[in-house]
Amino acid sequence: MSIIAGYTRAERQKRDAAVEAFAEMARRARKQEGCLDLSISSDSVDPERINIFECWRDQQAWNAWRKIAKAPRVALR
Repeated sequence: MSIIAGYTRAERQKRDAAVEAFAEMARRARKQEGCLDLSISSDSVDPERINIFECWRDQQAWNAWRKIAKAPRVALR
């Protein structure tokens, strides 16, 4: 199992739009072979923090996803 967990920061007025911009990518990832979970979400305490969590069956599944993920370009600052 491969777990990727972390966070990034955005200006508070841009955070929710940034999280929403990743919604379609999260939907696609969850349908991908080997994806056990993927979440990009607003932090409940810090208005500038975006939490990132990915859980994949194995490194190969994650590598395959990274090749096709096509993350949106989002201005965080």
